[in-house]
Amino acid sequence: MYEILLVVYLIVALALVGMVLIQQGKGADMGSSFGAGASATVFGSSGAGNFMTKTTTILATVFFVLSIVLGNLTAGQIKKTDEWENLEAAPAVETVTPAEDDVPVTEEKSSDVPN
Repeated sequence: MYEILLVVYLIVALALVGMVLIQQGKGADMGSSFGAGASATVFGSSGAGNFMTKTTTILATVFFVLSIVLGNLTAGQIKKTDEWENLEAAPAVETVTPAEDDVPVTEEKSSDVPN
C-alpha cells in the first residue's frame, strides 16, 4: 500500500510541475513585454479558471493530501529508540596493570635526554 501511494505521489508531483511550467502567466501577452497597460490586470479578477488552472488546483490538492497520508504512514513505521530505555548497569571492564616483571630493565647509559 505504501509503495503504491509513493508511486502515485511521484507521478502527481511530476504532473504538477509540468502543469505549472506549461501555463502562461497573467501578464505574459505581447503588449506587457513592451510596457502596455497590462499591469492593471495583474492583481485584478481573473474570471473563471480554464482547464489548466483547474487541473493545477486538483493536482496540488491531491499532492498535499498524499503528503499528509504518506507522512502519517511513515511516522507509524519508524520506531524511535531511546537511549534511556535500557538502564542496566554496564558490565565492569577489567583493567590489567602490568607487573614489575613485565617492564624491561635497561642498563643505565648516558642519554641525550636531559633529566
